[in-house]
Amino acid sequence: MKHKTFFWFILPTFLAMFVFIFLPIISTVLQSIHTPHDKILMTTENCDPFGCKQVTSLDHDAINNLKRNEPLGKFVGLEIYFDRGHLAIKNVNKLWQNNDSVSQFLSSLYDLPFYKALFFTLTFTFTVTPIMLILGFLIALAVNNINQKLRGMVIFFSLLPMIVTPLIGSIILFWMIDSRGIIGTFIQWIFNDPFLSLKASTLLTWIMLIVYGVWHAIPFSFIVFYAGLQTVPKDQIESARIDGASKFQEIIYITLPHLIPLITFVTLIQLMDNFRVFEPIVGFNAEAHATSLSWIIFNDLGGETRQLSSAASSSILTILGVSILLLPILIRTWKDFYIKK
Repeated sequence: MKHKTFFWFILPTFLAMFVFIFLPIISTVLQSIHTPHDKILMTTENCDPFGCKQVTSLDHDAINNLKRNEPLGKFVGLEIYFDRGHLAIKNVNKLWQNNDSVSQFLSSLYDLPFYKALFFTLTFTFTVTPIMLILGFLIALAVNNINQKLRGMVIFFSLLPMIVTPLIGSIILFWMIDSRGIIGTFIQWIFNDPFLSLKASTLLTWIMLIVYGVWHAIPFSFIVFYAGLQTVPKDQIESARIDGASKFQEIIYITLPHLIPLITFVTLIQLMDNFRVFEPIVGFNAEAHATSLSWIIFNDLGGETRQLSSAASSSILTILGVSILLLPILIRTWKDFYIKK
């Protein structure tokens, strides 16, 4: 393809990326290093026949002048990134100096809102992603080997979690684990404790959120791996069987190497998706036990006093976190597909 033809072919994509990705990120970065201008008050003296009194009010003229001169707000640099609601550098240094062991330091660090959310986000991501990959692959193998007449029905039921809206699915499971729900009542019956509640324990709440994350993500990995299994070379499998290879050896030495690009693709997608976990926390009403980076952004944007600069800083930190997570996989993929060639 000629360079000129390629340029006009790729131009709409670059324009769309510039408008819908690059510009919003730049806008978020600018918002994160500026805060709204401080309120400027002025004191005036009002006099009447009965005396004079001082009245304090906003100086709208001075505020409007500030907005005209500095429309983005007051420049604060990285101050918001380092405050207690985010990286909390000063607080972390004090905790490191005041705690004798690493376990005590980590326990104290958990009290800071950003690190509390980061800890749950990383736990959720690195727990759900591998379990989802393994179970999705095993289900794909099972479906690929069952009777063809039953295959369509099994695929349909396997994809149901993907059909359900994430927020609705989490709310349904939240009702089920309630003390009056079917799961909550069953657990109370097993432990013979009518006051046992899954929602009252931080650990059990985390487990339920992770279980929901796996349940909701499995269909995606299953359908991708199932499609990939249809492309595995039949001649290689037949040759392996003739040589006496077992089913397990076929999977390890033929199927898995063939699916490596798909495994990489699913891992990338799920790492990004799991790192922005949000809907289950809202659906489970689990803010008291678990918060995520996305929930912090939502919390800053909600309420009567919206903290746009704080939400922007959390967004940039989330983008950096996703980039750090994906970097090793992207480097490995680049090496496999370009350096080897």
